[in-house]
Amino acid sequence: MYSLFADFGFNEHHQSEIINYMRFARSKRLLRLKAIDSCFEELKDSRLVEDTYTVDEVRDMLDGLQMVVRGEVEMELINTAHTNVLLLRQLFSQAEKFYLRLQSDVSELENRELLEQVAEFEKTDFKITNKEIAKLQEDNNKLKSRLRTLESQAMSVLDEKAKLERTLKDLQRTQGEQKLSAQTKEINNLEDTVAALTEDYERSLSANEATQKELKESLITAKHELLRVQEQLSLAEKELEKKFQQTAAYRNMKEILTKKNEQIKEIRKRLQKYEPDD
Repeated sequence: MYSLFADFGFNEHHQSEIINYMRFARSKRLLRLKAIDSCFEELKDSRLVEDTYTVDEVRDMLDGLQMVVRGEVEMELINTAHTNVLLLRQLFSQAEKFYLRLQSDVSELENRELLEQVAEFEKTDFKITNKEIAKLQEDNNKLKSRLRTLESQAMSVLDEKAKLERTLKDLQRTQGEQKLSAQTKEINNLEDTVAALTEDYERSLSANEATQKELKESLITAKHELLRVQEQLSLAEKELEKKFQQTAAYRNMKEILTKKNEQIKEIRKRLQKYEPDD
């Protein structure tokens, strides 16, 4: 495929580098040619709307077209020169790392024979063969298959994570309901006790002063006991929550969720490698 450049004395690596540069230059050239074509199409669509034109009108249209096309060509020539400078900069930088001094013969750039050989090469060997196209298509299909596999794995991990989260929430809700039921029952019993004492106190208002004082003290003591028990219940609730978080089931679920999150992060990173560039 690279027979011409092999005749120039280049090794396989340098031949490949030249091919890449020629492909780059051709793509830039095609873009600029499309821009020039659009200049003519724009003139046809915007100015050629009448059946007849005067000489001055034709001259004016051609002058305008000449200015636009000249600007496009000049821009391409300038960009080509700047691109060549950047290419030379890369080569010189690599050479200077090994204390080499490269030299160029500008006169060879006008060598018609060499230019014709390069042009002939671009018409023949520069084209991609059917074998290369098939290989590219095969690689593309493999990448698509790999991407579908990664997407399937990601969906599976996400589903499993959602199931674990629902299981953890159900377990927490069950523990909370059981704890709340026990607290409610104890508070109701204490409230019933206070209500009974209050009722006894009201019935004993006509009793002697000593009896009234004793009932008042019992009522106050009962109320203090209720407040104390409520405070203990609050502390017990916090302690129960703390113990629940320290249970093996809770730790195992937290560990599983953490691993699943790490798997999702890893798969997302791997997916980004196969996403097409914008």
